[in-house]
Amino acid sequence: QVELVESGGGLVQPGGSLNLSCTASGMSMEYFGIGWFRQGPGKEREEISCIRSTDSRTYYHDSVKGRFTISRDNAKSTVYLQMSSLTPEDTGVYYCATDVLYECGKTPGELEVWGRGTQVTVSA
Repeated sequence: QVELVESGGGLVQPGGSLNLSCTASGMSMEYFGIGWFRQGPGKEREEISCIRSTDSRTYYHDSVKGRFTISRDNAKSTVYLQMSSLTPEDTGVYYCATDVLYECGKTPGELEVWGRGTQVTVSA
């Protein structure tokens, strides 16, 4: 059974940093693109970063460019999201997701495999 588990969320002050992890089981992660999605309070879930399987190219939403870094360690079946210079607008539940042939740029409804999410709260 394929499973994704996020970890690393928490409460952080504006300007702070957090490192999220997404660990997969039941799948060979190296063959899948992995995306990080964020759902802020009262907002729709959106793709904020993604890393491809074929060449490990990365994608970032404009709102996080220059502040977030996505990386993967296939040996550990884990994708990381390093977040810095956090603002209250980064508050939300962060999910990792994947699907067959997913290589970034899809809407949440197009992906079938999701983690349960980890809460990130940026507040003074």
